[in-house]
Amino acid sequence: MTAVPSNPAQESQSGYRLSPRQWLILLTVQVTTLTFGMAVTVANVVMPQMKGALSATQDQIAWVVTFNLVATAIATPMTGWLSRTFGWRNLMIGSLIGFMVSTLFCGFATSLEILILFRVAQGLFGAPLMPLGQGVLLASFPRHMHPLIMMMWGFGGVMGPILGPVLGGIVADALDWRWAFFMIIPFAGVAALGAWASFGHQERGTAPKLDWIGFLSLAVAVGAAQLMFDRGHREDWFESPEILLEAAAAVIGIYIFIAHTLTARVSFLSRELFLDRNFVLGVIMAFAMGWLSYTPIVLFPPLLQDLRGYPESIVGYLISARGIGNWLSFFIVVQCTKHSPRMTLCVGIALQAMAGWAMANLDINMTDFDVFWTNLLQGFGFGLAYTPMSVLAFSTLNTRLMTEGSSVFNMMRNFGSSIFISVSVLVFVRTTTESYATLGSKISPYNEALRFPDVVGSWSLETTGQLAQLSAEVYRQASMIGYINAFHLFTLAAALAVPLALLFRRTPRMES
Repeated sequence: MTAVPSNPAQESQSGYRLSPRQWLILLTVQVTTLTFGMAVTVANVVMPQMKGALSATQDQIAWVVTFNLVATAIATPMTGWLSRTFGWRNLMIGSLIGFMVSTLFCGFATSLEILILFRVAQGLFGAPLMPLGQGVLLASFPRHMHPLIMMMWGFGGVMGPILGPVLGGIVADALDWRWAFFMIIPFAGVAALGAWASFGHQERGTAPKLDWIGFLSLAVAVGAAQLMFDRGHREDWFESPEILLEAAAAVIGIYIFIAHTLTARVSFLSRELFLDRNFVLGVIMAFAMGWLSYTPIVLFPPLLQDLRGYPESIVGYLISARGIGNWLSFFIVVQCTKHSPRMTLCVGIALQAMAGWAMANLDINMTDFDVFWTNLLQGFGFGLAYTPMSVLAFSTLNTRLMTEGSSVFNMMRNFGSSIFISVSVLVFVRTTTESYATLGSKISPYNEALRFPDVVGSWSLETTGQLAQLSAEVYRQASMIGYINAFHLFTLAAALAVPLALLFRRTPRMES
């Protein structure tokens, strides 16, 4: 088979005409990104079944998600060095094969320990998939095509986390939780075949000697911080020795990493990355966009299930509106990005702030349409913002640094998601507790207002059972206040991110 040219971008300098191999590269990366996104979120929807089948407690089964996220966070920064060591094709195929095998054994797991072990392996092998795919696309296509390519790549990145819970829930209900893992394997197999047919051996053998101090310090910092934010709300944050230890490890790790990177002759991450203004701003923006990635997806399912009694299938369909909104944004995002990427980014984030404000103004009697259109708007805004953010971040970066830069970019986006989800859960839990105490203090035989039938309605303070029902309703209303406060935080985060877009250096208009 003929090797891929050393610089495939040269094939399309004149316009949008793509070679068959470039089409195959694009399709392969799309399927790879979709596969990884499905694997990240599919465990969440089948967690109740796994909990029963493996005789695990709620805290124990949560490690299935936590350790996968930690393994992914630790391994993601290695993508650049691994790509330079093994080359594009070998790294992508090897990662996909390891990902398939570990996913297969996740489905065959007979104990919690085995499942956690292979979820860790799944995270380690899956970590290079998204940054390598993004880096390959950016290096394989000319810069004037980056808006179109990033838009198409972003579609897979958004649809994967949405399709995972939807398809996983359907398959788990019809068959078993194990099939939620098995269904991912064919997608990974197709991606591996596509990588074998289309990827070349670019970057192979160009890696310097691995900087172990830089890698280990960054791994400790990222892994400890990931654990701290994921488990903080379960362990009462800094009241827990575990959280204090993880916080100390994260601070020490990042200090050693920064000091070593600034002084080492050869550092784990190229210092040249952080001399590019647009890339540094892009990494900060990726961190901020991580705040907005999954928060509504995390908050709405328990809101609808616990407070409104919605079945899982209906919740999945309503949340999928985010994917529809993202898809609709693709009709305009390419041309808008080519005309003014900074303005497109600003508008996309502002639309997410508007969606968050609308979510924060919902009440417990919200309709299906309320849930649908707010998620649709948030998805539209996210899709409108993600493409120009990626294009601006890599617009001035040297082509040979694309894969390494993509690993840092994706690491920070995932880290931002983890932090903001944890903070949102903290806001929900704390404000729910406070609201319950405030509302509950009003329920008393000495409250004169409760003596009037028009005020009390069908509630009664006469029996223990009736008091329990009233307490449950108070907690339901307090929980809604907690969700509203979390959505207010989402709105504030989106609004604060808007000015960041204006700091990017202007780039020449991207003509077709």
